[in-house]
Amino acid sequence: MASSGNEVLSWTSQDPRQSQLFGSYGVLYRFTGVSVTTLWRAIRANKEDRVAKLEWAPNGGLGRAVIGKSTLPMADLVRPDPRATNCRMFNGPDGYQYRWRPSNSSSDIVDQNNNIIAFYRPIKPARYNIGDVYGELHFVRNAGAGVVMHPPLMDTVTVTAMLYRFVITYGL
Repeated sequence: MASSGNEVLSWTSQDPRQSQLFGSYGVLYRFTGVSVTTLWRAIRANKEDRVAKLEWAPNGGLGRAVIGKSTLPMADLVRPDPRATNCRMFNGPDGYQYRWRPSNSSSDIVDQNNNIIAFYRPIKPARYNIGDVYGELHFVRNAGAGVVMHPPLMDTVTVTAMLYRFVITYGL
């Protein structure tokens, strides 16, 4: 499933709060729950680690995120970028600022040097044995500092991708 230096994860479900991301090797990430969404990452067969817990606001809006030992408002992970419409910013675990921005056929995440390190692309729904797929999350392996495929940055990109999809879909 890797092509042109990208790692491609297929994303099930139109509701990103109840979805899975999988590649040719199986499910890598799972989002479970609607009022409280937990993100799990597979670390080996039949073993997962909790990456994040997203506690939604009572009205269905953004609440708070618990990532590791840190608790922060979800809004901090998808702050509007005052420089551009529909762009969202967040600070990565490495201390650098990243931005989600819409492009022609995808939503790109760029680093502080404007290198695309990952992108989400909606696709025509397709049926797989794991579930119906509505999009693809591409990680650009060698972009920028070349660390997007390593936790904790890969985990943070996955959390913010889900939140970005959510805020754009619901106009938050």
